[in-house]
Amino acid sequence: MRSRTPEDLSGRCPHCYLPSALCLCAEVPRVDNRTDFLVVRHNKEANKSTNTARLAALALRRCHILTYGAPGQPFDVSVLMAPGTWLLFPDAQPPPPGTPPPERLVVLDGNWTQARRMYQRLPELRRLPGLTLPPPAPDTRRLRRSPHPYGMSTVEAIAGALAVLEGEERARPLYELHEVMIDRVLASRGRFGDDE
Repeated sequence: MRSRTPEDLSGRCPHCYLPSALCLCAEVPRVDNRTDFLVVRHNKEANKSTNTARLAALALRRCHILTYGAPGQPFDVSVLMAPGTWLLFPDAQPPPPGTPPPERLVVLDGNWTQARRMYQRLPELRRLPGLTLPPPAPDTRRLRRSPHPYGMSTVEAIAGALAVLEGEERARPLYELHEVMIDRVLASRGRFGDDE
């Protein structure tokens, strides 16, 4: 089932986009992260209730979302050029030995096809040093299935990066928030405890 959110957000929380009765904003932790996260979100993801980049931006002190691919809105690639910027993506090139850890991490937000296209269409992304994560366990709960073994939700990927860069304690609240979101989305669909 595809997540559909009314354009006027009727009956929905304007922050988490879930139905008002299932709003999870009270569950959103405040994570005081050191690493800046720059999420490049495909414009077709912006209004989906299952978009987890929105959760990351609510939870992380240092997280900003930019839209890519909106009609008539060119993407300013200069935002990718700041020193100390890395890319979180399975195909990203590892950094040269001795490179200091990233100050800012670019995260592509979209389904696997959208993320792959952004990576291919923005050559500046391919020039960034990369951070890659191991694939999630096959039994990991999902709201959407990925055709790629490394596919995971954006908030999971950010949590994984935080675990690598800043420690598991910093990442745990995001993993927990993701589980709560899965439960609430399934409840909104009249399903409890299972996944798609």
